[in-house]
Amino acid sequence: MNMNVLFIGDIVGKPGMDMVSTWLPSLEKKYRADLVVINAENSSDGKGCTEKEGKVLFSLGAHVLTGGNHTWDKHQAQEYLKVEKRALRPLNYPKGTYGNGYTIVETKKGKAAILNLQGRTFMSTIDCPFRTAEWILGKLAHEVKIIIIDFHAEATAEKLALANFVDGQASLFIGTHTHIQTADERIFPKGMGYITDSGMTGPYDSVIGMKTEAAINRFLYQTPQKYQTATDNNHLCGVFAKIDTDSGKTTEIERIIIPEFDKTAN
Repeated sequence: MNMNVLFIGDIVGKPGMDMVSTWLPSLEKKYRADLVVINAENSSDGKGCTEKEGKVLFSLGAHVLTGGNHTWDKHQAQEYLKVEKRALRPLNYPKGTYGNGYTIVETKKGKAAILNLQGRTFMSTIDCPFRTAEWILGKLAHEVKIIIIDFHAEATAEKLALANFVDGQASLFIGTHTHIQTADERIFPKGMGYITDSGMTGPYDSVIGMKTEAAINRFLYQTPQKYQTATDNNHLCGVFAKIDTDSGKTTEIERIIIPEFDKTAN
């Protein structure tokens, strides 16, 4: 028996929320999803996920919302972590940080654990994701067969290194954070499904979701610019995977992008 898992990549602002509202119900039906996981750390106008966005996403069928470095950007998003156990933040933040870094979900196909981790290369120097993964995967192995990791990280090398480190201990490893979907979805030697980045759900006439003028000015002048979410050319990105419930191994993995990019000149 397989558990069908649908993962939606980083939602950015209202455009991303609108895409999920439009497409998630049909995707759940198409893929007969047993488990829906969404990275929502940019869903509140690019900064965090508040109760407002969380309620919408759970009502649409999400089982778990994952986070990342922007989880902390709004106090409302931080408060939401204190009351909603299904909204995760990376587990490897220092001891005492509030919120949950993993959760176990009961589906009609059995239990699955969802684990959120964050990288350190070009990012905050938080606790080691490798040592954290080593500890928690050992614990979870006694409780569930299926373990899904959202690794929110900047560097491809760090994602690949951690993926090789946990292959055989996790079922599915999905990279997030860079907002650019990679074309390297595959199954690792010990049965773990993998993609370096699941991509962004939101406006692609932008710089990873931000209005282009402000983003360009950040590089031109090396000064802070006001973050404004872009609005146009919206796409939904994500991953579908089938995971064998007996072995905990991925048997099939597929990239999702809706609509496909236009690759011809106008």
